Amino acid sequence: MGTPPPQHVRAAFGAKNAEPVLVEHGPVWRCDDVALRQATGPAEASWVAQTLGDLEVPDLRVARPIRSSDGRYVVGGWVGFRFISGRAEPRYDEVVSASLRLHRATAGLPRPRFLHARADVFAVADRAAWGEDRRVQMAANLGGRLFEFYAEFRKEIDLRPQVVHGDLFGNVLFDGDAAPGIMDFAAFYRPPEWAAAVIVVDALAWGGADDGLVKRWSHLAEWPQALLRALLFRLAVHATHPRSTSRSMRGLERVAQEVGRLLL
Repeated sequence: MGTPPPQHVRAAFGAKNAEPVLVEHGPVWRCDDVALRQATGPAEASWVAQTLGDLEVPDLRVARPIRSSDGRYVVGGWVGFRFISGRAEPRYDEVVSASLRLHRATAGLPRPRFLHARADVFAVADRAAWGEDRRVQMAANLGGRLFEFYAEFRKEIDLRPQVVHGDLFGNVLFDGDAAPGIMDFAAFYRPPEWAAAVIVVDALAWGGADDGLVKRWSHLAEWPQALLRALLFRLAVHATHPRSTSRSMRGLERVAQEVGRLLL
């Protein structure tokens, strides 16, 4: 479940006497009206805080970052945001719609410098999916074999890369009729159609989404190839992640069949 933020961190973000409560999206700890999570890295955490602090998106609630008492965004490996209510729900068309609104607002952001140095599982899988790194070792039975097969169907696409949130499935919060909310930003530099396709792939693989979700967003530019790269991305993550299992692979096999119908 993770370790709650220590008292000196809570104090730095103005929540010294609050009792940390673990909430499902994150892991994030709620301390009254403050939300705290561990930072992935100082440069990335500062970028996310500055970006979300300035971002205005119509019909989207954005959790605003909090500076510590001495002006820092990161204290002891933790970052703080204003808590926003809600939980992830299987409202996948609304999640895709929120993604498109979000990425219209981020279209003008410059490419973050920290992306060049990222070497985590997700960054490596992203480069493999786009054919930028062909040396990635993948477990054949956990996605590598399917990756090799579907990678052959990649074609050149004419989509503009930009700053996008590449992990919105399960991370968009709903609270009744309130606008959807986000509390974090998993930055990638890819087309917004790809970010939408990742949501669709995740929802089909693990969220119980209906097959019609693919068709409902087929008006997006280069949709078959965007879906293909989203599938390759998730296959590469699955084939290289230490916690992947044959059970979680079944969902991706289902998605591969759906994407195959568009390509074959």
